[in-house]
Amino acid sequence: MDELLSKIRNCTHCEEHLLLGPRPIVAAHPASKIAIIGQAPGTKVHQTGVPWDDPSGRQLRKWLGVTDEQFYDEQLFALIPMGFCYPGKGKSGDLPPRSECAPLWHESLVKQMPSLKLIILIGQYAQNYYLGNTMKRNLTETVKHYQEYLPDYFVLPHPSPRNRFWLSKNPWFEEEVLSDLREKVSGTLDY
Repeated sequence: MDELLSKIRNCTHCEEHLLLGPRPIVAAHPASKIAIIGQAPGTKVHQTGVPWDDPSGRQLRKWLGVTDEQFYDEQLFALIPMGFCYPGKGKSGDLPPRSECAPLWHESLVKQMPSLKLIILIGQYAQNYYLGNTMKRNLTETVKHYQEYLPDYFVLPHPSPRNRFWLSKNPWFEEEVLSDLREKVSGTLDY
């Protein structure tokens, strides 16, 4: 695992496409029980090198019902983005994650985590990649039918503060899905 993580962290595969340069962000351990597969680091995470070290990460930890210490314990959580480097700014926010990363690294990473019990797919990029044609017509419908993807995957929207409107339009998410998520995470960590 150490050799693989070193290769990922030193990857320059898409360097010419990265305005801020490559800085692959990943956290994993052979004992990781839960993998969180998100989008790509934002500018703050690019600067600090700490995955989910931003308002989205704070919201995600609330959703999961875990402390910072638990979340950043690599023996509990692997933090794997779809694109390992900050992709740059687009017209309405950050650009999509680079499409090269997941095919290059994800399978090798997951194979080196034999204790993995749950993969949490955050946002449409992770869900498209892992769920393929089993996804529903949009992210809302996929999340609404999250139980269909268990026990292997738990699907979530992105916890970005920008998604406040989505959360207000979909109160069932906080009322139903988050309690199941916390129960699943707690049970997996206690396992």
